[in-house]
Parts: sequence; C-alpha cells; structure tokens
Amino acid sequence: MDFQAGILQDGSPMESLEKQLICPICLEMFSKPVVILPCQHNLCRKCANDVFQAANPYWQSRGSLISGGRFRCPSCRHEVLLDRHGVYGLQRNLLVENIIDIYKQECSSRPLKNGEHLMCKEHEDERINIYCVTCEVPTCSMCKVFGAHKDCEVAPLQTVFQGQKTELNNCISMLVAGNDRIQTIISQLEDSCQSTEENSEAAKRELCARFDALAALLEEKKAELLQRISREQADKTTFIQSLICQYKEQLEKSSRLVETAIQAAEETGGAAFLMNVKQLIKTIVEASKGGRLDKIEQGYESMDAFSVSLEHLTEAVHALDFDPAEEDEEYFDGEEEEVEE
Repeated sequence: MDFQAGILQDGSPMESLEKQLICPICLEMFSKPVVILPCQHNLCRKCANDVFQAANPYWQSRGSLISGGRFRCPSCRHEVLLDRHGVYGLQRNLLVENIIDIYKQECSSRPLKNGEHLMCKEHEDERINIYCVTCEVPTCSMCKVFGAHKDCEVAPLQTVFQGQKTELNNCISMLVAGNDRIQTIISQLEDSCQSTEENSEAAKRELCARFDALAALLEEKKAELLQRISREQADKTTFIQSLICQYKEQLEKSSRLVETAIQAAEETGGAAFLMNVKQLIKTIVEASKGGRLDKIEQGYESMDAFSVSLEHLTEAVHALDFDPAEEDEEYFDGEEEEVEE
C-alpha cells in the first residue's frame, strides 16, 4: 500500500503509530483478532468479550438462549448492541491487524532505539556508563579502570548528559531569539522598501504635476530630475533588497540549525546524545557570533531631498514678455536712418 512508506519511519512517527495501536482495555498492542465497534473504535476481541461479559453476566455462550446484550465503548461510552453471537458478531478490523504485522516486522529490523544503552567498542560486554571529562567522550568503567582512560578525569554520564542538554536548550533559546530579531529586521526592511517606493512615486507625481504646468519650457529638466530620482530609488531598493536577501539567508541557515538542535535535544540516550552535542553547540555558538549584517540608517527611505520648488520659475515664466524699451529703440533707430537717406 502507499501508506506503508510514510508510516514506517524511525523516530516520532513510529512512536505515534504505536500509540494508535494500543488497546484502551489491556493497554497493550492489539492482539489478533481485532474487532471494530459501531463507533469505529477498536478493541482486542478478548478485551471486548471481557467488557461484554462484565456488562452481561447472565450471557454464557453463543449457544445461550439469551438473544444478545449490550455494553459501552470504553473510549467514547457509545452503547454497543450485540446479537446472539456476542462479540463474535462484530466485524474484524483486518486493516489494523495488517498494520500491526507490518509494524512488528519493522520494529524487529530497526536499529538501536533512543534510550537503549550503547556498548563499548573496546569491551563489548560493558555498557557506556561514564563520561571522560579529559577526552570529552563517553566511555565504560573498564576503560577507566584498565583502559585508555585510566588516568583521565571522569564524571557520571547522566550528570554530563543533563548539563550538556541544558546548555543545548539554552543555545536553542538563543537561536530562536536571534531569529525573532532577524525576522523583525526583515519586516522593517520590507516596510522601508515599500515606503521608499511609495515616496518615490509621490515625488514623481509631484514633479510631473509641476513640470506639466511648464511643459514646453521645463520638459528637458523634468526628464533629468526624474532620472535622478529613479537612480536613487534603484540604488536604495537594490541595497535594501540585498539586505533582505542576506537576512533571509541568515534566517534560513539559523532555522536549519534550530531544527538540527531540536532533533538533537529530543535524543533521550545520554551516550548517543553526547557523541555529537559538543560540535553542535560549538556550531551554534559560532553561528550566533557570526558577522553582523549591515542595516539602513534612519530615514534612509526618505526621498525628501528630491522635492523641487518651482514657484520662482512660474513667476518668471508669467513675467516673460517682449522688452518694450528694446522695441522702442529699434523703432526710433529705423526712423533716423530713413531721414538721413
């Protein structure tokens, strides 16, 4: 079936599946055959028969003269009515039985589970139960007494496990807080980018409105200033977008590191946990102390510097006219020339 590949995963999915296969009566995994009640809950047939017998003490067997009986589902208290066949008249849940078979086969072939003891490679019969503080590795008692760690300082494995796990949890909290700050900065940058674009559009509209009043006279100047605004907008938005990309990359890396740290924190086996936690913590600390990214200055998105005042130009344009003095001089000069001729 298609669902098998998704069900048979190591770790949390298998644990969740196992919880779904627990009988609410005996608190053990369903035993064949499994019966499905009208309310869609499942019980072992034996457990269902025990509940039925307890609720119907005078019902003896399928050959009894009593026509049937009833009992309530232990999961939802729904009343279940049975005929003269008792629980043998209930439908078997073959799907659950097949899932149990697949689950048991998978469990038999799975590697060492979390929480089971790791064995020492040097002393195969010895469990890893202490931690070498000098070499910073889990080891066994025989290695401390006779082996490579006999001159080293050791500590109880559980003590070091708890300490390192606490330190890892603190690092996770530090990463999460840092991610929150990064997300805040990204939101601020996005708002700044939007404000830059809006302010740029507003400056363009204002500039266009003013130049339209002096269209013929100021068309060339308008194009020049529009180009300057566009260049400034492009420079600012490009810079802000680059910052957003940098912060998103940092957030993505940090989020992946958080996921890795959370998975490590869920490790219940002390020795398995301590195998990799030192390097993981070191990686987290280095990531937290990494290079700081640039930020924009306050008011960076403002485009007020491109506000243009054209009142004096408007007045000058309205005042444009022929110079009457120059016209009179030209007229009189022409008359004098004619008289001399």
